[in-house]
Amino acid sequence: MMKNYLPESALYILRYHSFYPQHRENAYEYLMDKHDQKMFKWVKLFNPYDLYSKNPNPPDWQNLKPYYEDLMAKYFPSTLKL
Repeated sequence: MMKNYLPESALYILRYHSFYPQHRENAYEYLMDKHDQKMFKWVKLFNPYDLYSKNPNPPDWQNLKPYYEDLMAKYFPSTLKL
């Protein structure tokens, strides 16, 4: 759904941000080609900012919702193509 709206590096981040065997141990490096390796650098750069799922104190989603709604409105149309 996002491929028409986000750069390829962002698509890799969405797809692989929770792929910890590769983040930590490079367990699947042998399956990656040069392009995957180049794109996965973006995933690793993003990792420190992927905090909500790792924080023991859940965020106040009602407080955060307007911020994310504004971001969505800025970068995406109101209806996404499937």
